[in-house]
Order: sequence, then structure tokens, then C-alpha cells
Amino acid sequence: MRKRTSTNFENEQFLEFNCPFITTLRFIGKRWKPAVLWKIDNGFVRFNQLKKELPYISDKMLSDTVAELEADGVIQKKVFDEIPLRVEYSMTEFGKGLLPVLEEMNKWGEQMIKKIKL
Repeated sequence: MRKRTSTNFENEQFLEFNCPFITTLRFIGKRWKPAVLWKIDNGFVRFNQLKKELPYISDKMLSDTVAELEADGVIQKKVFDEIPLRVEYSMTEFGKGLLPVLEEMNKWGEQMIKKIKL
């Protein structure tokens, strides 16, 4: 964490609140966030389902990623009072606003993968 008085901190704050691209990346910019959001999409998904869909993500990274997305208000977690404990994740209305962005990123990425494989 940067000191609040540092120039880097001030630069980050300026960009985050004045540059729409940086603001968007704040919510989806880490490696696994777009993939997790793409898997959650509009449904309810359990942790183990996400783990099966994203086999290369570690449990800790998945836990950290869903915690960050939840803290940012992009997804919500519903805990069921059952034994064994059941938890489901879903997109919030705020998070659903990111779906068109993710869809366009996915389209562009598919095109690039095709070009790279040629």
C-alpha cells in the first residue's frame, strides 16, 4: 500500500477518478477477475463450480478474487444456513453493467487467439 502523501498515490487517485479506462480496470483489471465474472455471468454459482470451470486458479486466488469483487459491489455472496455450508455467488445490478464490456473483450480476445494460432 502506498503512502497517501506519495506522488504515486496522488497519480493513481487522479487517474482512477478522471480516466474512464482506469476506473473500469479497477473493477476488472486483475488477472482472474474477468474470467470469474464471465463464469458467474447472470446465474448463481458456487465456489466449487468456479474452481471446476477455472482449474488453473488456486483456491487462495479464487477466494481473494471473489472477496475483492464482492467488496467492490460487483458480485454478491449468499450464505445458506446449512450443513455443509453452502455459498452462492451472483452478479449485482452494478456488476451486470460490466457484462457488455466483458463481452466485447471476449470477442476481441477470440479474434486475437485465431490470429496468433495462424
